[in-house]
Amino acid sequence: MSADINPVDWSTGSWLNPPERADPAGPELLVEPRGGSDFWRRTSYGFVHDDGSALLAPFPADSAVEVSFRLDYTAQFDQAGVLVRVDERRWTKAGVEVSDGHPQVGAVVTDEHSDWSVAPVPEWSGREVTVRVSRAGDALTVRARVADEPWRLVRVAPLDPAAVASAGPYCCSPSRGGLLVRFTGWRQGPADEALHP
Repeated sequence: MSADINPVDWSTGSWLNPPERADPAGPELLVEPRGGSDFWRRTSYGFVHDDGSALLAPFPADSAVEVSFRLDYTAQFDQAGVLVRVDERRWTKAGVEVSDGHPQVGAVVTDEHSDWSVAPVPEWSGREVTVRVSRAGDALTVRARVADEPWRLVRVAPLDPAAVASAGPYCCSPSRGGLLVRFTGWRQGPADEALHP
């Protein structure tokens, strides 16, 4: 990963679906998404949800975005991470979602229909998680880690190099109200030089 990663001020972004509340607290941002909110499109469940809260800024080719947050939520489908959005039919969300009682790191890649991949990370509970999405060529490369541990490759997903996209922190609470996510950082910089170290 590049060392040329720079903080993004919370005021830089524009809200897609403003949350119930968003309170900047110094370097942190506390966000309460609306109860019942989610991003999902058709597959398996048969519904379309496009009402999660995301704070988005331009995400040009050959750049990367990182979002950090505290993994201190535990209800079914509570989630936070990074949303990369072209439009309501083409987007990728990546982060940690609670599913079947455990935090799971994963991604949903959507092009008219959503897919979903997850891996359990119970050892991440209560810690600061960082999700990194790098855009280079025709691909998004998603990585995640806790603290200063090594990055884990989560997903490689397609994205049209010519697509105009935005990206930033997102959160959803499909099964309840009252979720409060503590975002601890938002950074941008150059894309990763290679898929593999």
